[in-house]
Amino acid sequence: MNYSKCQALFLLSTLGMLLFSCSPKPYANVNKAHKKQVEAQVEKITATPAVKQDVSDTTRLNDLWVGTTNFSIRKPNFVIIHHTAQDSLAQTIHTFTVPHSQVSSHYVIGRDGAVVQMLNDYLRSWHAGKGMWGHDTDLNSSSIGIELDNNGREPFAEAQIESLLKLLKRLKEGYNIPTANFIGHADIAPSRKVDPSAHFPWKKLAEEGFGIWYDDFLLMDIAVPTDEINYKTETVMLEPVPTSFKPKEALKIIGYDVSDLDAAIRAFKLHFIQKDIEAGLNNNDIRILHNLYKKYL
Repeated sequence: MNYSKCQALFLLSTLGMLLFSCSPKPYANVNKAHKKQVEAQVEKITATPAVKQDVSDTTRLNDLWVGTTNFSIRKPNFVIIHHTAQDSLAQTIHTFTVPHSQVSSHYVIGRDGAVVQMLNDYLRSWHAGKGMWGHDTDLNSSSIGIELDNNGREPFAEAQIESLLKLLKRLKEGYNIPTANFIGHADIAPSRKVDPSAHFPWKKLAEEGFGIWYDDFLLMDIAVPTDEINYKTETVMLEPVPTSFKPKEALKIIGYDVSDLDAAIRAFKLHFIQKDIEAGLNNNDIRILHNLYKKYL
């Protein structure tokens, strides 16, 4: 392709983006397509199942249809937090609205705190993918996905976290979601995912009632000898750990998939230790794990 053609394509692409951003309703077509798909799903749910026309009818399975009133719709039981690993809120919205991406989320929160809802809470978003937490192997069906506009290498903006906390409060109260069920994408898919990153303030969330944290009042800075005359300061969890304690079993009880134990340990450290992620469990990490494990019993 010659230079003039490349330049023309670039100008057309730029013009298209400008026209889109200047449109008074830039997502009108996307919302129209969304409404159409919702209506198609509603039609499926409200359809009266077919029944046999007579005893010789082999084209129908049901002999009789009787509608019960004892039912409800999907109730989310988990919230799974992600970072987008993209460069802007607009880029993420685009990714979640093109059919070929096959990925979505209920909410996306921008760096400035803007909250974009992309799916009704009662619908099944495609955000969790293959993963497991406890015995649940279909987290898409039981969770709400929240994506934070963050490339994974930077701290999360204060306005963004404040908006997240407000949203989590509404979700927790609205669906009675257990405190322990606010988790990260890496927690449920430790072999595949690393989001949200070690920059994510899990402790702050736990202090507000969204997720579990260890008893950090048991942490103390102590001087540890490095040789006969030198010392270094280390923060140590003072709670003792019984010799019978098994870290692998503790991780499993908390919820981690331990089929790949190294990955489960990395995910645990990403969430609760947030440093030396690849280093495995040291003695202090094990103390913290033991302290957390007791909260899940």
